[in-house]
Amino acid sequence: MKDGVNGVALGVFIFFFLAVTVMGFLAARWRRAADEHTLDEWGLGGRSFGTWVTWFLLGGDLYTAYTFVAVPAAVYAAGAAGFFAVPYTILVYPLIFTFLPRLWSVSHRHGYVTTSDFVRGRFGSKGLSLAVAVTGILATMPYIALQLVGIQAVLDVMGVGGGASSNGFVKDLPLLIAFGVLAAYTYSSGLRAPALIAFVKDTLIYIVIAVAIIYIPIKLGGFDEIFKAASAKYTAAGAGGLVPAEAGQWTYATLALGSALALFMYPHSVTATLSGRSREVIRRNTTILPLYSLMLGLLALLGFMAIAAGVKVTNGQLAIPQLFEDMFPDWFAGVAFAAIGIGALVPAAIMSIAAANLFTRNIYKDFINPDATPRQETRVSKLVSLLVKVGALVFVLTMDKTVAINFQLLGGIWILQTFPSLVGGLFTRWFHRWALLGGWAVGMLYGTIAAYGVASPTQKHFGGSAKEIPGIGEIGYIGLTAFVLNAAVAVVLTFALRAFKAPDGVDETSPGDYTADAGDAGVETELPPATAEASH
Repeated sequence: MKDGVNGVALGVFIFFFLAVTVMGFLAARWRRAADEHTLDEWGLGGRSFGTWVTWFLLGGDLYTAYTFVAVPAAVYAAGAAGFFAVPYTILVYPLIFTFLPRLWSVSHRHGYVTTSDFVRGRFGSKGLSLAVAVTGILATMPYIALQLVGIQAVLDVMGVGGGASSNGFVKDLPLLIAFGVLAAYTYSSGLRAPALIAFVKDTLIYIVIAVAIIYIPIKLGGFDEIFKAASAKYTAAGAGGLVPAEAGQWTYATLALGSALALFMYPHSVTATLSGRSREVIRRNTTILPLYSLMLGLLALLGFMAIAAGVKVTNGQLAIPQLFEDMFPDWFAGVAFAAIGIGALVPAAIMSIAAANLFTRNIYKDFINPDATPRQETRVSKLVSLLVKVGALVFVLTMDKTVAINFQLLGGIWILQTFPSLVGGLFTRWFHRWALLGGWAVGMLYGTIAAYGVASPTQKHFGGSAKEIPGIGEIGYIGLTAFVLNAAVAVVLTFALRAFKAPDGVDETSPGDYTADAGDAGVETELPPATAEASH
């Protein structure tokens, strides 16, 4: 590790940071609508983005600074087991091809802004909608915190404010500045800001990965030497070389499958999806998004390169930033650090907007102020987006980074429990609303208790997301086990409730809503619920 501040890298980093800051504020003028004071405009970009804007937005949303830092860090620490992110992103795209276009269509037809809007409309249940909304907010908070952890890792490697002798305020000042800028342009420009910045973020990431995958192996003597060094490290550590031990294969497979099921349950994934201007835009994106999986596979190889380069760090999250500083010229290290830093700003902005929309539409409007106007909704959502980011910042500054990562894993367990209500509801009305709520409660309770009982070298509780699967005896992903229990309870309770003729909620959707496109008759003429109420 180089001593002191890397001035050249820091200068390049600041240049790109200032550039995207300007873009973030200018985004408010991009495709400006006649009425900006609606959640459709502030929170969904006017539902006007085409194929490429949506592709960059989804990519910027899903492939974050945490991905950039944590995936190769997992490979650096655990070997091939860290590659689980690659198969799970391969699994997810055929899955979302089946349901995302349906979600876009019904949301466009009825003016839904969040998944909870759809759940309430489909099952006629504010209680179930509230459960989905609260789960989404809880799962998103630690995810936002991890984006700030990514920025902090880059700043530490560049030597900015990370000295042990620095007082707390000086040490955290760069992160506070980055947070302030992020909060300001998100408040001003809404979803348009991360949509515009995503072009810069993804372009930088592709450039950095392309250079790294060619330049670093040349300096290290080729991939043969890289894999030999990695294999030697894992063998010496008793990990059995590059291939995961047989005991870990259930964990690997269930984690990949569970993560694939959970990814598009996150509110920020849905927010980016609903910003598309047509059903066909969403269909096209599910076919071209796998290009990011190729990038992710190459990104994971950086973990092996860090081993071969002799990178030694006490915090695995610093391995890849340190690799870049050690191997690249200072100016290009600055480009790489900027890619990671901007890779944190884009998803953090989308996540805070998505969480704010959930609170506004499904807590504030449903339970606090049912007569809220579109302008009031937008104002509340802007304020809540700030509060969400403040919460994430406090989380990062007051807790150990490992805790942030493990709480994000817990968030993945939680968000997966919304799958039966959302995806199940997109294809069938058979499930009873109370049965889905009961299944959700069981899944959340089991997942939380099981995760609480997992210890790690640094934590007594919530130390991981894998535990023995009841009845099978293998170690597997807690989220998937909880999901199976959730679905089983929902099915059994549905049979019971229908047998007792329990009252069902009113379904405000119709079969044609799930295949409608923007140009179809009746789609664009119908006002979103909030707008319709305000017009009477």
